Amino acid sequence: MNSHQLGALILRVVLGITFLVHGIVKFQGGIGNIAGWFETIGLSGFMAYAVAGIEIAGGIALIIGLGTRVVSALFAIMMIGATLKVKLSVGFLGNGQLAGWELDLAFLAIAIYLVLNGSYALSLDKALGFSKRDDRAA
Repeated sequence: MNSHQLGALILRVVLGITFLVHGIVKFQGGIGNIAGWFETIGLSGFMAYAVAGIEIAGGIALIIGLGTRVVSALFAIMMIGATLKVKLSVGFLGNGQLAGWELDLAFLAIAIYLVLNGSYALSLDKALGFSKRDDRAA
């Protein structure tokens, strides 16, 4: 495994864990409350369930390396949506009540990296033969 693939593995697993935890917290904290909040910002309450489901399933998929590029693209879209719909108006660092979009930007950058480059080291995609990429390639 070269340093590029090791770096991509670290990014993939960290992004996966982060989204998995965020999805779980949405359900633990009462997904109905999240759905209500979504409605107050002009989104369908159903979107809360979809977002939480994507975070959980996608987080697990990234951790095990299954569909990394597709899942990362979904996460990138979610980060763009969250930034434009909610976070942009509170500023880069937030306003004291709501966090800013600095972390969303970091997650977006990681997701875009994974869309463009994938992550094949220790991935289920590679083990199942879905990836023909050689880990030794730069």
